[in-house]
Amino acid sequence: MLARQSNAVGPYHFLVVISLLCIALFAADIPTPAILPIDHYLSYQYDNISQGEIWRLITGNVLHTNLWHLLMNLAGFWVIVFLHEVHYKRHPEKLVLLFVCLCLLEGIGLYLFYPGLKAYVGLSGMLHGLFAFGAMMDIRKGYYSGYLLLVGVIAKVAYEQYFGATESITELINARVATESHLVGLICGLLCALCWSVVANRFKYNKLS
Repeated sequence: MLARQSNAVGPYHFLVVISLLCIALFAADIPTPAILPIDHYLSYQYDNISQGEIWRLITGNVLHTNLWHLLMNLAGFWVIVFLHEVHYKRHPEKLVLLFVCLCLLEGIGLYLFYPGLKAYVGLSGMLHGLFAFGAMMDIRKGYYSGYLLLVGVIAKVAYEQYFGATESITELINARVATESHLVGLICGLLCALCWSVVANRFKYNKLS
C-alpha cells in the first residue's frame, strides 16, 4: 500500500523539481541585478550550438523571457501531467525520460529544420510534444477522448503555422512566439508515442513468449 502511494506521487515530485529549476534559473537571470548571466550561457542559440555548445539544445527549454512566460509554461506543464497522470503514476521514470527526450529532440529539430530561428527559450515546444504523447497513449488505452485531444492540438498547431500566434500572447511574454517550436514539439511527441508503443508491444510479446 505504501509503495503504491509513493509511486502515485512520483510524477509530481518531478514536476516540483522542474518547476523549482525553472524558477531558480529565471530568478538568477533577472537583470536588476543578474546573479548569473544564465541566458548568455544556457539559452538556445543557433550560432553557439554550431560552434559545439550542444548543451543549449536541452537547456534552452528551461529558460523563459519573463514572469508571465514562466508562469504560463509551468501551469501548462502541471495541467498536462495531471490530465494524463494515468500514464505516469505507476512509472514516473517514464515521464522523466520523456521530458529529457522531448527537450533534446526539440532542440535538434529546431537546429536542423529552422536554421533561421537564431534564439529560443521556453517549455512550450516540449509541452506540445507531451500533450500529443498523452493523447496517443489515451488512444492506445482505448479512450475516445484521446482522439479529440489529438485533433485539437493538431488543429491548434496548424492554425499557428498559417496565421501565427495571437498578438496578446506575444505582448504578454515580451517576445515573438516561436510557433516553429510548437510544430517540432508536436511531431516529436507523436514520434515518441509511436516508438514507445513499438517497444511496449515488443516487450509484451517477448514476455508472453
